[in-house]
Amino acid sequence: MNRFRVRAESVRELGLLLIIVAITLYFGSQITNFFSATTFQRIADSVMIIAVVAVGQTLVVLTRNIDLSVGSVVGLTAFVVGKQFAGNLNLSPVLAIGLALGIGGVLGLVNGLIVAYGRVPAIVATLGTLAIYRGLLFQYANNSNISTRFLPDWVVNLPSQTLITIGTLNITVLAGLALAVVIVFQLGLTFVPSARRLYAIGSDPETARTSGIPARRLILIAFIVCGLLSGLAGFMYLAKFGTITSVAAQGLELQVVAAVVLGGINVFGGSGRVIGSLLGAILVGTLEYGFIRMRISEFWKQAAEGLAILLAVAGDVIILARFRAYLARAQSRAHLSASTTAVIVPKQESS
Repeated sequence: MNRFRVRAESVRELGLLLIIVAITLYFGSQITNFFSATTFQRIADSVMIIAVVAVGQTLVVLTRNIDLSVGSVVGLTAFVVGKQFAGNLNLSPVLAIGLALGIGGVLGLVNGLIVAYGRVPAIVATLGTLAIYRGLLFQYANNSNISTRFLPDWVVNLPSQTLITIGTLNITVLAGLALAVVIVFQLGLTFVPSARRLYAIGSDPETARTSGIPARRLILIAFIVCGLLSGLAGFMYLAKFGTITSVAAQGLELQVVAAVVLGGINVFGGSGRVIGSLLGAILVGTLEYGFIRMRISEFWKQAAEGLAILLAVAGDVIILARFRAYLARAQSRAHLSASTTAVIVPKQESS
C-alpha cells in the first residue's frame, strides 16, 4: 500500500511538472519576452507566499481536514506587524518575525481546538474563522492602511536582497526561505515518526484512534503549524507588498487550496507530499502571471483555478476507485496462486 502511494505521488508530480512545462511554453509563444530572468523572478516572488502557506495546508489536508482561514490569517498578521513597525521603526527582525509567528500560531490554535476537540467539521469551522479573522482585521485597521513609509528600510529592501545568483537569475532571501520551509517539512514527513502518523490519521481516522495514535492532538498540532506558517507568510506578504489594507491576502485561500490539490495531496486524506504542493504553487503562480501578462480578467483567472481544483479532486476519486479495484484483483490472484501451488509432500517410509 505504501509503495503504491509513493509511486502514485511520483507519477502525479511528474505529470504536474510536464503540465508546468507545457503551460510555460504556451505562454512563451503568446507573450513577448516571456522567457527572461525577470519573468521567472516575478513568478518566484508570487510563488513563495503561496508555497509557504501550502506547506501548512498540506499537513492539515493529510489529516482529512482543511483550513480555509489562511488568507485572513496572512492578511491580519501582515497588518498587525506593519502597525507595530509604524509605532516603532527600531523593532528588531527577531521580534517582528516572532510576533508574526505568534499571531499565526494563536489563530491556528483556535482553529485546531474547534476542529479537534470541538468536533466541528473543518470546512465549517474554518469558513467561520475566515470571516471572524477578516472582521478582526477590518476592526483593527479602522479604514487605515500600512504603507512603505511606515516600515524600516530592512523590511522594504528585503524582497530585493539576493541570497544566491544562478546565471542571470537572482534567488532572493524570501524565495530561499520558502524553499527551506518546503525542504524541512518534506524531510519531516518522510523521516519523523510523529509526522508520518498524519498519513495514518487521514487514511483511516477510526483505525488510527483504536491503534493508540493521539489523533486529536496531532490534528491540533497540524492546525497550529499551519497557523505558524501562515503567520510567517504574513510577514513575507508585508515585506513583498509594503502597502497593506484590510483586504490584504483576500482570496489567497483559493490559491493555496488549488496548489495543494493540484500538487497531489488527496482531499480525502492520507496521501501526498510537500514537494507536490510546491509544484502546485508553481503552477498556480505561473498561470496567474501569464494571465496578467495576457490581460485576462480576474474572473477567468479564478474560474480557471476553480476548474483545476474540480478536475484534480475528480481525478483523485477516479484514481482511488481504480486502485481499490486493482488491490482486489491482486489479492484474488495472490490467493489463487497460493492455493494452486500448495503441494502436500508425503512422508517417506523408512526401509
